[in-house]
Amino acid sequence: MKKFKYLSLVLVFVLLTLIGCTGKEQNKESANSGKLEDVDLVLDWYPNAIHSFIYVAMEKGYFKDEGLKVNIKFPSNPTDPLTLSASGKATLGIYYQPDVVMARTNEKVPIKSIGAIVHTPLNVIISLKEKNINSPKDLSGKTVGFSGNPLNVEYLKTMVKADGGDPDSVNVIDVGFELLSSMITKKVDATTGGLINHEVPVLKHEGYEVNYFSPADYGVPRYYEEVFVASDNTIKEKSETLKKFMRAVKKGFEFTKQNPDAALKILLDNQQKDSFQLTEAVEKESINMLLPRMESKEEPFLYQDKKVWEDNIKWLQEKGLLKEKVNAEDFFVNLQ
Repeated sequence: MKKFKYLSLVLVFVLLTLIGCTGKEQNKESANSGKLEDVDLVLDWYPNAIHSFIYVAMEKGYFKDEGLKVNIKFPSNPTDPLTLSASGKATLGIYYQPDVVMARTNEKVPIKSIGAIVHTPLNVIISLKEKNINSPKDLSGKTVGFSGNPLNVEYLKTMVKADGGDPDSVNVIDVGFELLSSMITKKVDATTGGLINHEVPVLKHEGYEVNYFSPADYGVPRYYEEVFVASDNTIKEKSETLKKFMRAVKKGFEFTKQNPDAALKILLDNQQKDSFQLTEAVEKESINMLLPRMESKEEPFLYQDKKVWEDNIKWLQEKGLLKEKVNAEDFFVNLQ
């Protein structure tokens, strides 16, 4: 499961906004009809362990209890969760905190985060153990593959420098979809952009021993890997709907936490085999990795800390990835 993000979102957003206007009156009518209210959710990818709590909420009737009918959509374009939500073609989507900041700042996409799904980075630098890369500084003079997202290159450079290595000596090449195969075939010494809850357990399942390093351990501020996003208009006009959705997914998360095997069964029953077939052992390990990263004593599930946003905005500004100065409050809201 890889993340590919493209920066030119404005034209897509404008077109989708024009298309989305036609459905507003229908939505108003259904809201007053006493029927279940439709909520369209665009996932960041096909169903996998990180979405277990959502499918649990559907299976257990938590959405229905809140008067909602949640319709899952899969992205045909990597930016769909952002652009479809921003334009009103979807109620909400799942996206990535740094990309929300860059899209709203640089492209003026009217989108905000309404809840943090994972409270720590999942994005990691991965290498096969045989390469003897035991910390980021060992990447000096090595070749590292990435999946086209320049943000991952900035993570890599920051990590190598923070660990005492030479970031300018690292040879970075775009390997596209081949994050795993490029390591296995020795095309690269390591990759950046793979996820601790997917690429790492996949490699282990295939019999490879790996080393991996998190950006938050080496100079990159902790960030929320995945967040629920909604447009400014949706937050203003459908705040109660969004609160109902959040209550239901919280129940789904609590069930998943208490019954991970049952949640896994529900996920596997809802997998998209033709597009992204799941391996039970990999998803089981993924759920075990994810659950402790989705909440903490300081930050309950879905809660967002202003300082996390401030720290990431500052880092993005230092790296020249933002076109102007912005305030953290412009990018998130805690819907409780």
